[in-house]
Formats: sequence, C-alpha cells, structure tokens
Amino acid sequence: MTISAIKRFIITRIRGDVAFLSDVQRKWMSRTKNSTFFLIVIILFMLWQTEVSKFALSVTAIAIALVVASKEIILCFTGSIQRASSRSFVIGDWIEVGKIYGEVIEHNLMATVIQEIDLHHGQYHFTGKTATLPNSMFFTYAVKNLNFMKRYVYHSITITVVEFVNLYPLFPALTLQIEQHCEDFIEVAKRYNGVIEKHAGVDLPGSEPHIHINSGPTGEQNVHIMIFCPTERAMHLEQLIREDFMIAYHQHFTQQSELKSESKEGLSIDSASLESR
Repeated sequence: MTISAIKRFIITRIRGDVAFLSDVQRKWMSRTKNSTFFLIVIILFMLWQTEVSKFALSVTAIAIALVVASKEIILCFTGSIQRASSRSFVIGDWIEVGKIYGEVIEHNLMATVIQEIDLHHGQYHFTGKTATLPNSMFFTYAVKNLNFMKRYVYHSITITVVEFVNLYPLFPALTLQIEQHCEDFIEVAKRYNGVIEKHAGVDLPGSEPHIHINSGPTGEQNVHIMIFCPTERAMHLEQLIREDFMIAYHQHFTQQSELKSESKEGLSIDSASLESR
C-alpha cells in the first residue's frame, strides 16, 4: 500500500495540472510505473524466497504445466526485451504494427499502449481510440517506425479520369500551381528531406512534386500526385490540388470540344453551300 501510494503521488506530481501530456512526462510516468513493479516483485521474492524454493522442488510437474499455460505471458515478456534491445521505438514515436497505426504513449513488460491515428484513409489525425498491443505481437508483425511523418510526410493523391484523353498538356501548369501552394514551406521541406535521407542512408524521392499516370483495369486513367509537405496541412493541400486539376481539366477539354463543334458546324455550312450551288 505504501509503495502504491508513493507511486500515485509521484505520477500526480509529474502530470501536474496540464491538460495534455508531453512526451517527457509520459516517459517519466512509464519509468515510475515500471520501477514500482520491479520493486514490488523484488520485495515479494525476498519475502517468499524459502517458500517458493520448497514449492518449486515439490511441484516440478505443475511448474512445467504453468510454463506451458503461460506461453503468451512469456512471449509478451520476451517481446518487451526484443523491443528494448532493438530500440525499434520509444514513447512519442509513430509506429505501425500490422494494420494498427498510432503514437506510443506507454510501454511496459506486458503491453504497449498507442493512440490510434487514421492512416488508412490517407489522413493523419488521431481517432480518439486507445489501442493496447500485447508485446507478443512484435514476434508476429513487423514494427514500422513512422516517426518522421509527425512533421513532414510524402502525401499521395490519386485522381481517376474515366475518358481516355491526353492529360499530359495539363501537367506543366498544374506543377507550377502545386509549387505555389508549397512555396511558404519548401525550403524547410528540402532541409528536412535531407535530414531524413542522411539518417536513413537512402536516396528519397525529394521535396518537389511528382506526377505520373497509369491505366486502370477498365481503361480509366489514374493520375498520381505525390508531394512532400507538413503533416497537418496534407489534407488541405490535397483539396487545393484536386480543385486545380478539375478546373484545368474542365477548361482544357471544354475548349477542345467547342473547337471541334465549331469546325463541324463550319464543315456542314460549307457542304450545304456546295449543295445549293
């Protein structure tokens, strides 16, 4: 009881009166909880050492059965060791485990707690859901560290065009418009992109916008646009780029259709005049 009261007092002091916890506060709260758990285990072991030794010698078969029955607990414990030894993530990192995305807010010997992030729909906001992952999952699923996405992200936009028309004349003007939307942060994006490349040791696509097209199974054209932008502005920039593309598409192909109709009308008038003669 005394140790629990001390733990609650320390956690209360660390938390303070703030509404939102910082990464440093979460780290110290997690360390306090883990240290308290270890202290309780050591004290119980010291008090019951003699009884535990006698019990282990007399019920070896039961001990083996307990090990088999507690397989998941052992996997969680070894998963925690694997996480700590590989340093795959720390509190405050964004991670992906299986199909779950989120920010790590706490981890201990048994489980890792994350605040879920909606990346399935190309968005980057918190869903408000908290997921508790048993550490045994680290042996089943690859752990992907998405921490660099907290500030800047490679955001992909896909626009489907049903008609099979030549879209390439639209791209130079569209690229200029995208660069205008990104001009207030492009220098910071270039520096941050360079930091990520140096840290990862790989050649990344770069901070400039990229546009390419592929065809779908039924003949439609998919326009893929990728930008490197601040995470919190990704969805707003996507809406602006979609609007620019739709306006350019409408203007270009409406003009072409009008020119074709005018040329057809001219041909029909000429043929009619020839017939009258």
